[in-house]
Amino acid sequence: MAKANVKDLLEAGVHFGHMTRKWNPNMAPYIFMEKNGIHIVDLHKTAVKLDEACNALEKLTSAGKKVLFVATKKQAKEVVAKHASELNMPYITERWPGGMLTNFVTIRKAVKKMNSIDKMKKDGTFETLSKKERLQVDRQRANLEKNLGSISDMVRLPSAIFVVDILREHIAVTEAKKLGIPVFGIVDTNSDPRKVDFVIPGNDDASKSIDMILNVVSDSIRDGQSQRKADKEKSKEEGEKVSADTDADFDAE
Repeated sequence: MAKANVKDLLEAGVHFGHMTRKWNPNMAPYIFMEKNGIHIVDLHKTAVKLDEACNALEKLTSAGKKVLFVATKKQAKEVVAKHASELNMPYITERWPGGMLTNFVTIRKAVKKMNSIDKMKKDGTFETLSKKERLQVDRQRANLEKNLGSISDMVRLPSAIFVVDILREHIAVTEAKKLGIPVFGIVDTNSDPRKVDFVIPGNDDASKSIDMILNVVSDSIRDGQSQRKADKEKSKEEGEKVSADTDADFDAE
């Protein structure tokens, strides 16, 4: 499993919190000091909590589980989309669709609508529509793609969600908690860490900080995926060996 390095976290600015007047008192255990009116996060604690989160994520993904990444703020969108895409994990970087988790059936219907439009274009049905109808369908498809395209392959609820800025994404956090889905989150000094199952205290406003944390997280998820692949290949080989031994027994008879 990838390990968090305090020096790397420091260079990425993970220690910079919010202005002291905006702090959430529940973050006190993770704050090292105050400097120039800004709270400084204790990076030694960040490293410990990041390792805990990575260990849990590695176990989840080694079991073939999916993690939904959520980040709709400008500084985090591209970073999260890049990492999640490389990991083949679903992600939301546009507006969070209300009921995304608690009303997942409706969300799946919207995704199916998007897929049906794609099918229309492939089988020629789309061309039989009037120019006005084609324009309307194209607009609907574009809107669905923008909001739901990154989760089009997610056929069931995720086993966990990873959130950047739990204050901004409070609806996603609330829905996950309601369903008992574990929440992993980068938690800044202005947020309540009690709302998250796996707290990663740190700067959730700077792209460099977010990218640094996600680099470590991604490495752990890859380790889990590699373990999953190795276990499946081992099971396949064992199955083939058992089959070969059985065939040999029959031949001997």
